[in-house]
Amino acid sequence: MAKKTKTFTIDGIDKKILRALTDDARTPILEIARNVGISGAAIHQRLRKLEKSKLIAGSKFIINPEVLGYSTLAFVGIYLDKAANTDDVVRSLKRIPEVLECHYTTGNYSLFIKLISLNNAHLMHLLYKNIQTIPGVQRTESLISLDQQIDRQIHI
Repeated sequence: MAKKTKTFTIDGIDKKILRALTDDARTPILEIARNVGISGAAIHQRLRKLEKSKLIAGSKFIINPEVLGYSTLAFVGIYLDKAANTDDVVRSLKRIPEVLECHYTTGNYSLFIKLISLNNAHLMHLLYKNIQTIPGVQRTESLISLDQQIDRQIHI
């Protein structure tokens, strides 16, 4: 059975609030209120409404992995054995801190992951010793990102 997606409608004021916060999540509420033309309390109420609707989910700081020495970003397609328990494989991947994302996909791969490594040697170690040894993983295909050209959220 397909999961029914519930849509939520936002107005122009909500859009202005969201644009300000996606540009800089640390923008003071009172500054947004002045720019939008409503009170700070009204901004807080609208943010609570947007959180309750699940359109937004908190805020976060972004850690720059390069500052910590991680210079290689790779995308890895994972082929699983037919009898593999995908949930067990995902649980094992969650225990590898360098794995940043994991997606079920259509196409050739069963899973597609994004991971960071210190360098190519570290990437090779992660692939051969940590990922390809997971029970159910048949093989992997890797793509190394040379440079990220676009990094954005959906436009509001």
